[in-house]
Amino acid sequence: MVREVRRVGAYGVCEDAGRVLLARSSAGCPYPGVWQLPGGGVEHAEHPAHAVVREFAEETGLTVEVTGLRAVLADVASFSEDDVAVHTDRLVFDVVARGGELRPEPAGGSDDVAWFTPAEAAGAPLMPFTAELLGLPVSPLPGLPRSLPVEQAAPPHPDRRLRFGAYGLVTDPAGRVLLTMIADGYPGAGRWHLPGGGTDHGEQPVAALLRELVEEGGQLGRVVELIGVDNLHNPAALGPEGRPLDWHGVRVIYRVAVDAPTEARVTELAGGSTARAAWFTPEQLAGLPLTEIAAKVVPRP
Repeated sequence: MVREVRRVGAYGVCEDAGRVLLARSSAGCPYPGVWQLPGGGVEHAEHPAHAVVREFAEETGLTVEVTGLRAVLADVASFSEDDVAVHTDRLVFDVVARGGELRPEPAGGSDDVAWFTPAEAAGAPLMPFTAELLGLPVSPLPGLPRSLPVEQAAPPHPDRRLRFGAYGLVTDPAGRVLLTMIADGYPGAGRWHLPGGGTDHGEQPVAALLRELVEEGGQLGRVVELIGVDNLHNPAALGPEGRPLDWHGVRVIYRVAVDAPTEARVTELAGGSTARAAWFTPEQLAGLPLTEIAAKVVPRP
């Protein structure tokens, strides 16, 4: 039976005079000799924006500043010898170099770093997500390794949870906001939350959000723009598992429009984390008990 593994990675687009900085994976990586945007895995409890700054310093020697979130996407790679399918959620930030001296990572994940024009990048072996972000044709990687590095193939910590989710600030033509109430037995029970939830293995974040919008609110929506990313670390979260867990949630937030709203209703099967769904006018939002992530983006008078 294939074991499904989830990872979250943070990467940066650093540009200079029409060129973009890329790093080449070293021999110890799953994709040796392949170029990609600098970045790597987000550590437990680490904010993705902090992870990309750390990864740039380690991989390239540069100190960078994050200026925005450019894109979020996901991909899956299978490793037959380990019977593992690795789903990686990739957050790609725009970054600006503020100092440092360009060099590859000493005895690490990158053995070379270089600036590429679009034409030069098109002629190099690229990770598919990097080619997509640069607007270049996506080609399959030749000779995919059959085995993962030991640290990536190891089973997850039994008392830690990583959850990647997609959520929406959902509005209709009248300016109402759709919110969902968290059910009893879940962290934040009784508070109003943004529609959305965890992505499934192999699922893109936008597709997951639109699916959750149907399940939690009974609405068909369209994603308008990517707003940002929220990071949640609760070292003693108590949920349906019945014991405290060291919980790390990475949650991307989109603006979503529902052009033909209907009565809000929960359609997912009984036992879910959503108790109710409702539309709220701007005036009704005042004083409403909101979750932390909802309070950051929901406009209130």
